Amino acid sequence: MDEVEINGLHIAFERKGEGSPLILLHGALSDSRMWRRQLDELSDEFTVVAWDAPGCGRSTDPPETFRLPDFADCLAAFIEEIGLVKPHILGLSFGAGLALEFYRRYSSIPKSLILASAYAGWAGSLPPDVVEERLQQGLQQSRLPPQKVVEKWIPTLFTKSVPVEVINETATIMSEFHPAGMRVILRSFAEADLRDMLPTIKVPTLLLYGEADQRSPLYVAEDLHARIPASKLVIIPGVGHDCSLEAPEIFNAEVCSFLQANTK
Repeated sequence: MDEVEINGLHIAFERKGEGSPLILLHGALSDSRMWRRQLDELSDEFTVVAWDAPGCGRSTDPPETFRLPDFADCLAAFIEEIGLVKPHILGLSFGAGLALEFYRRYSSIPKSLILASAYAGWAGSLPPDVVEERLQQGLQQSRLPPQKVVEKWIPTLFTKSVPVEVINETATIMSEFHPAGMRVILRSFAEADLRDMLPTIKVPTLLLYGEADQRSPLYVAEDLHARIPASKLVIIPGVGHDCSLEAPEIFNAEVCSFLQANTK
């Protein structure tokens, strides 16, 4: 992996391929390794960059006061530092929320948005009692042994038909979470309400959701689709929240088709 320094934070990333740039933004309790299948398959046509967000993977932890706008500012500086111009931006879950906040602050940079298993922030997509419950549970879990955290999260990310190797791979990544980074991300997303910016999106936008997503249910998908002008909504049958991992062939085909149509 490569590494750059952004405002005192060491940001690790993987870069692969040549062509129009595509940035991959992972979800919470994850890092760039979750995008292995996308890095391998999409790099035939695109320059694919997957970062470890601050507080994740091999990147350093941000201050406790870091919030979603700070992540977006860090991403903007990262894009400039590594020399990408008009990248497509693909985010999953927390990464999709980050993509939306990034567009709010830097609307001239993205060529398109791909939002997978997305929320308009937890506060923007979930009832207040659900947001508070998720936040408090997550804060408590951040102090548990990694295996306990994995046991609690994995069943919410996939359907029961997911291949065991996908579960094992995800468990390995998740077990290496940063407790401090997890708490910052949870607080950031619990506070985020991005509904007001959705109608301002003027770039092509693809929404990708698993039909059986427990964490970001289809009513969330329909709400974002209704609020984002000219967005395209694709529901992947029979898969859960981490749809890029559970159904990579379908996920990659939808992403590739969308990018090919919007790269000219």
